[in-house]
Amino acid sequence: MISTENLSALTTAGGHVLGSDGSKIGSVGQIYVDDQTSEATWVTVKTGLFGNHESFAPLDSATQEGNDIVIAHTKDKVKDAPRVAPDGHLEPAEEERLYAYYGVTGGAGFAGTDRDATTNSHGTVGHDTSGPTTDDAMTRSEEQLHVGTEREETGRARLRKHVVTENVTTTVPVQREEVRLEREPITDANRGNAMAGPAISEEEHEVILHEERPVVEKETVPVERVRLDKDTVTDEHTVTEEVRKENVELDDDGRNRR
Repeated sequence: MISTENLSALTTAGGHVLGSDGSKIGSVGQIYVDDQTSEATWVTVKTGLFGNHESFAPLDSATQEGNDIVIAHTKDKVKDAPRVAPDGHLEPAEEERLYAYYGVTGGAGFAGTDRDATTNSHGTVGHDTSGPTTDDAMTRSEEQLHVGTEREETGRARLRKHVVTENVTTTVPVQREEVRLEREPITDANRGNAMAGPAISEEEHEVILHEERPVVEKETVPVERVRLDKDTVTDEHTVTEEVRKENVELDDDGRNRR
């Protein structure tokens, strides 16, 4: 049998309740003691996904291993125990149901007596009806909204160079030669040349004519450098989200009103 002092310490040590085969059943919830003998008789075991359910297990043959309590029953036996609300007090009828289920001998000796959950080291006034007794105050919590930012890729910009063809028109001056017939009278100055040939003959005389034509050449030259850069622009974005908070209300039955 584990002493009441050790059991009370286990409720705050974060220990577990182990089955007779060593399997973990759940965490230690409340310790229930006899009002007359102050003997610890029951322990509640928190089970379920979030420990939101408590099952009663007897302490008649329990032992202690570190911060854990080892009981004389299996995990399935405890999980299938009669549903009794862990409200800090066991009625005789509720205890009889538990004794009958577990087949605990000697349980009849406690028939008609009450079992209360032990108070913690803080000297709590009253007890928590929704779970294990904690302290003399209720904690009110609320959700707070924390808004931050994260970087994500929204798109990509790239430079792409391609070739286009366009017509360029320009004017360039060109020169050409045209034949012009000149006539001059016979004078003393040119008489010698005029009389040098035969008197009557057939002759040909030619002049080569020239003209200019446009010559086109193309040359590739760099004209500018183009690159990509980024600017950071700040916008305002409004975030609306629901947050929950707890409110504490006083439920007074009027017996203590003045």
